[in-house]
Amino acid sequence: MEKEVNVLALVKGEERFIFLFDDENRDETLRQLARFAAHPELDFSWYDAAMLSRKIRETVVVDDEVSASAEFDSLSIDDFV
Repeated sequence: MEKEVNVLALVKGEERFIFLFDDENRDETLRQLARFAAHPELDFSWYDAAMLSRKIRETVVVDDEVSASAEFDSLSIDDFV
């Protein structure tokens, strides 16, 4: 089975930031965004990192999120009465 590769890009002036990642290296990609934001010579802000992080989290659902979602889907009003 082939792995899906996610592509996330940001263009700021002359600089282009392109991130390729799969579900398994999502966390490393998030850490790389922080490293880029902390780098003083890059035109990559903490705002850029936050916006791209949000996109990554929307794109890649981790197992914990799937489990929580399934758990909430199985609840009914009777569980709260």
